[in-house]
Parts: sequence; structure tokens; C-alpha cells
Amino acid sequence: MGIEAIRAYRAVLRATRQTFAGDTIMLRESAAEARKKFEENRHVTSPADLSRHLEEANEATRFISTMIVQAKLNDRGGYEVKPGKEHVGATLEIPSEEILKTSA
Repeated sequence: MGIEAIRAYRAVLRATRQTFAGDTIMLRESAAEARKKFEENRHVTSPADLSRHLEEANEATRFISTMIVQAKLNDRGGYEVKPGKEHVGATLEIPSEEILKTSA
């Protein structure tokens, strides 16, 4: 794996750690998915393909960092979504309480 791929991989993992902090299941699953994607393309040698895969990884990092907000269960039994400064300008789709309860 080239240095650019290692940087991209680490950036994806960093984004998932920040986005899913405190959610062990999502941290584990997102790290496994990132590793799987990078492993699937470990033997790509074409410069065009490498460039495309690296851009996809960079886009995944941006998406995870800016388009996903982790809902947290509050003391009242409901869920709260608190977008951070990295989400400014993003269009957020906030799921209903019913959807959140069924996915927990």
C-alpha cells in the first residue's frame, strides 16, 4: 500500500472515530468496512484506478465528517442530534424517534 493510500486509510479511520465516538458497535463496524474496502483494492496498480480509489476514500472521509451526526439518547428517553461546526452548510436529514428506536 502506497503512502497516499495509508494516509487516506488513516483519514477515514480518524473521521469514523470522531463521528462515532462512544459508539463501540459503529466504531468497530466502520473500521472493518474501511479495512475491507482498502484490502479489496490492495493490488490495484493502474495510476488511473489508484487515483479514482483515493478520491473515493477522500470523499468517504468528507461524507463521514460532514454528513453524519450521531444521535445520542438524552435523560428524557429521547434522542438529540447536535451538529458540530464541521456540519455547517450541510443538509441534514434527521430521522424520527421511531426510526431511531428501531435501529438501536
